[in-house]
Amino acid sequence: MKQAILGKKIGMTQVFCEDGTMVPVTVVLAGPCPVTQIKTVDHDGYDAVQMAFMPVREKLITKPEMGHLKKAGVEAHRYVKEFRLDDCSQYQVGSVIKADVFNKGEHVDVTGISKGKGFEGNIKRWNQGRGRKTHGSHSYRVAGSLGACTYPGEVFKTKHLPGHMGRERITVQNLEIVRSDAERNLLLIKGAIPGANGGLVLVKSTVK
Repeated sequence: MKQAILGKKIGMTQVFCEDGTMVPVTVVLAGPCPVTQIKTVDHDGYDAVQMAFMPVREKLITKPEMGHLKKAGVEAHRYVKEFRLDDCSQYQVGSVIKADVFNKGEHVDVTGISKGKGFEGNIKRWNQGRGRKTHGSHSYRVAGSLGACTYPGEVFKTKHLPGHMGRERITVQNLEIVRSDAERNLLLIKGAIPGANGGLVLVKSTVK
């Protein structure tokens, strides 16, 4: 990928284009992200840029993490992630990546953790149909017959069943940057992105 940055989802709003068209956008607080480590093929086996995001108090992170950040001359941060960029030579340890790495009109892929729904039934989780409400049936939203007959006589592992829903890593691809505000470290991305407000998101150059 060409560029990448860590950010926090603020929420959704709308902006108006020059022709008066209303565009729904998601506001992302992108950076500033200090570079904590540069990985190379000779030393680590691959090229990557490691960056930190969201300053916190030192007591909120572990001592090994704090030692790693102090070695790079960076204060305590909550998140530390790395990205395999096409050109890592343009970055140095201690340099700061800001929202201006992306410009208006560029397309990005946004990765986040979806909202957790807890335990859900098969209707809400997998959009299955409900049972009939006639002829004395009281099984409206429960799962019906699951297995086959005598052969194979078991429920396959891929069967859609009730269970934990949400809180999964989701990537939405090919979203357009509507506005980039480097002074306030804000990115306005067209459309919706995964996750709740305040959640961590990874904004990367699109692969398509």
